[in-house]
Amino acid sequence: MAAAVLGIIGGSGLYDLPGLEEVEDRRVATPWGEPSDLLRFGRVGVTRVVFLPRHGRGHRIAPSEINYRANIDALKRAGVTDVVSFSACGSFRENLPPGTFVLVDDFVDRTYRREGSFFGSGCVAHVPFAHPVSPALADLVERAAREERIPHRRGGTAVCMEGPQFSTLAESKTYRALGYDVVHMTSMPEAKLAREAEISYALVAMVTDFDCWHPSHEKVDVAAVLRVMGENRDKALRLFARLARDFPAEHPPCPVGSDRALDGAILTAPEARDPAVLARLDAVAGRVLAGG
Repeated sequence: MAAAVLGIIGGSGLYDLPGLEEVEDRRVATPWGEPSDLLRFGRVGVTRVVFLPRHGRGHRIAPSEINYRANIDALKRAGVTDVVSFSACGSFRENLPPGTFVLVDDFVDRTYRREGSFFGSGCVAHVPFAHPVSPALADLVERAAREERIPHRRGGTAVCMEGPQFSTLAESKTYRALGYDVVHMTSMPEAKLAREAEISYALVAMVTDFDCWHPSHEKVDVAAVLRVMGENRDKALRLFARLARDFPAEHPPCPVGSDRALDGAILTAPEARDPAVLARLDAVAGRVLAGG
């Protein structure tokens, strides 16, 4: 088994990760462009940690403008085996009030402006994605949330919308009627790219509001979201500290195959593969392209 390296992607309100030791900020170059920010390397006890603020420090980058491919590629180059992503979200369920952490296990992608794959013309691949969250990693996150007594629910479907506007009332009512649990703007294509990069992925959706379907939330405004976001940030840091402290030293095989997702996934015949495309895939697909 490979040595485990825990990657943390910080969402809205989570732009730093206090508590790391031996901290070093590094620029990681990728063939996909610049990641959202410098990667912060450090450790908690013996656990190696790499942190990346998704929107950049100071929240400079809008959801649709994030270079998701560069972010995931950079984490892969940094040796990350497991990514826990934090994201603010709205809730469609009265039993998931603001302040609740939802450990999402499924997604609906409603985005349309974003580059969603490392692969394409010159090297075509299709990875399995029926189970987008690694259950073994989610188990570790759930245990940390339980031990820190953070209100949470294991399981739920997140619909990822394009944004940057919040939902219309019709959209909010429709998503609720369809059985979705939370809505946000950043898990897609992040989770898809993590699977292509053979990184285990889990999402912590931090509820900030009830979205506009709820009578008490006829409109979602930034001021209200920010108030809850500050409270959620404190809980997120507690969850991270516990998770990192107890994280296994070795990355176990993923039950849904996230760490072998590219086995048999590349359809393009070796002689038809574009060398320029392959060069960009050196980190993401190096294992299979090298015959590993």
